[in-house]
Amino acid sequence: MLAVGDDIHQLAQVEVCGIKRDVNIALICEGKPADLIGQWVLVHVGFAMSIIDEDEAKATLDALRRMEYDITSA
Repeated sequence: MLAVGDDIHQLAQVEVCGIKRDVNIALICEGKPADLIGQWVLVHVGFAMSIIDEDEAKATLDALRRMEYDITSA
């Protein structure tokens, strides 16, 4: 997670393979949104679904690349 917006809209900016996009963090934000900066998150249809560790993030990205999945369009 790169940055967070205001608390009202619960949006944050993430980067997937060089593409930056805004996602809703309402499902994972239990404290201050700023505490999420630097965390790896699982994103699905514009929502951060869960916080994951770096190893899990890299393994997921590698698996998607092996399947030749276009992760920038997800």
